[in-house]
Amino acid sequence: MTPLARISAAIALLDALESAPRRPADGVANDFFRARRFIGGGDRRAIADRAWGVVRERARLDWHIDRTGAAPTGRLLMAAYLLLVEGGGLAGVEAAFNGGQYAERPLTQEERRCLTKLEGQPFLHPKMDEATRLNLPEWALPGLRVRFGDSLPEAAAGLEGSAPLDLRVNLLRTSRDAAAAALAAEGIPTEPTRYSPWGLRVADRRPILNTRVFQDGLVEIQDEGSQLIALLADARPGMKVADYCAGAAGKTLAMAATMGNRGRIAALDVSVPRLTGAAKRLVRAGVHNAETHLLEAGDRWVKRRAAGFDRVLVDAPCTGTGTWRRNPDARLRTTQEDYAELITKQRAILDRAASLVRPGGKLIYATCSILPGEDEEQVRDFLGQHSDFDAVPLAEAWADAGMQGPPPGEGPHMALAPHSHGTDGFFAAVLRRRA
Repeated sequence: MTPLARISAAIALLDALESAPRRPADGVANDFFRARRFIGGGDRRAIADRAWGVVRERARLDWHIDRTGAAPTGRLLMAAYLLLVEGGGLAGVEAAFNGGQYAERPLTQEERRCLTKLEGQPFLHPKMDEATRLNLPEWALPGLRVRFGDSLPEAAAGLEGSAPLDLRVNLLRTSRDAAAAALAAEGIPTEPTRYSPWGLRVADRRPILNTRVFQDGLVEIQDEGSQLIALLADARPGMKVADYCAGAAGKTLAMAATMGNRGRIAALDVSVPRLTGAAKRLVRAGVHNAETHLLEAGDRWVKRRAAGFDRVLVDAPCTGTGTWRRNPDARLRTTQEDYAELITKQRAILDRAASLVRPGGKLIYATCSILPGEDEEQVRDFLGQHSDFDAVPLAEAWADAGMQGPPPGEGPHMALAPHSHGTDGFFAAVLRRRA
């Protein structure tokens, strides 16, 4: 594809995203490219990168366009992005929208009027409100101020960068050094992750899924922060473990490795597709001590197994604010109403999952959120309602998991953020049921 054809395709992708505002952008993009199989891999990456660039900057682009009185169409958003972010100038935008073969049709009079007003304007305009300047939704600002205080600008900037590609080595089949050597032999250099003893960070975002190392189940794609949640579970050989809200079973796989495939893990979720994907991953990784179970309305599975597990991991559904650099569309899709509904749902899930913990066992509550309302405040409220549980300090939980040296952070719970730890934003609290 020509460079101008790529711009036109990126605009078409933006229009597809706009037509499905409540659907995750990666799913829309997968359908978009599946319907256009003629687009090659290099072109696909270039198209997606430019479209995601617009999505990342959507709030600021909307602010600029709104000041001109125009409507933010896919064409105008892309044109404003080329002008204000890439710095091509109005002449460069007009050259990209030249009406030639496979290129976008020329700018309309209204589009040119808008862009003329924008030319020469600083992208981070001094008149922007705080939320727009920091590229954060207004509803999330109060919680983020509580979490980060004076470091909020740095935290916001950390949520804007591109996310790294982290791998978790499957210790059931290999070692970290051996996996790194095997990846290097396939032309993929890596380096050990800062905190996780199982992690490798790929030097750049190279394709992993088609490598022999991945297909043979030696590594799994998993952010280092997510790996640390599984580590804090401290799942050991012979234990009975429940992975509540298991999803695609990334943490189930990690805990199976720390258990040496001995003991039992129940991967629980409410989604059939997620559990189907989980079952396939378990087979590829050589996990033999895990089973999946679908949680349905009226299901008595939890009640029948009350107080029967040594470890219960609750990776609760959340706003995903800690993953905004990886899922930039989520900051546009998620609302204050979503946030309130999720807090209620988290509380119910945590109460239900806690009944599975045996006396002396541990409950690990985790989210990929950086909002205290979904994190510390949930733990505080839970402990206020469950006098038979105590919080395990992070340093103690870190040492219990066999880790040497200080944990990532000094607070009572693990609270990770991109700008301070280089991981996605994650929260984890370890709670012990009194014997």
